[in-house]
Amino acid sequence: MSNKTLLSFGVVTPVVFWMTTVICGSMIDEYNHLQRMVSELGVLGSNTQYIFTIGLDLSALFSIFFSIGLWRYCRERRMNVLPVLLLANYLFLIGPATIPMPLPLHGVVGLPFMLLIFSPLVALLVWRGERDYLKISVIAFGSLCFLGLAFLVYFPDILSQNFGLKQRFLYLGWTIWSVGLSFIFIKDINRKLLKERVYN
Repeated sequence: MSNKTLLSFGVVTPVVFWMTTVICGSMIDEYNHLQRMVSELGVLGSNTQYIFTIGLDLSALFSIFFSIGLWRYCRERRMNVLPVLLLANYLFLIGPATIPMPLPLHGVVGLPFMLLIFSPLVALLVWRGERDYLKISVIAFGSLCFLGLAFLVYFPDILSQNFGLKQRFLYLGWTIWSVGLSFIFIKDINRKLLKERVYN
């Protein structure tokens, strides 16, 4: 599989995630995405449990392809791979997706998933001076704004009626980072291929 194809999964992965939440939400009466948790879409015994599990598991598995593409890209350009390793923790979404609410392990198995929050922050530090750093920094700051807003879940008095919105800030921040890196790196590959054709 070409690296461009692998990097395109940076778009496919969040698309599958958001489509899954929208489809499951439409199947639950009076489900409000701004108020209710994402995990409620796959509650044990619900009519959306298996759709939710399959959708999020697919999203997590697709993220493996994206991580491989990022790893290859960074290794070829001798870039630090730490931001890639942190972003790869999205894979741990398989845990809470497969072990539904209200099972006790639901809130535990996905904890490493939270490490992806640090990916854009670390990228700002270790990718300084790299090609397209300005573009990377723009999407990193955009991503971090929403990832920071996700911490509002720990402040119940703020947006008290919108826990679902606060939780989704995390996924929106991740989406911006994932899609942004995908487009920037694929564009760089295309630019390199064009140069090779010109000189050949």
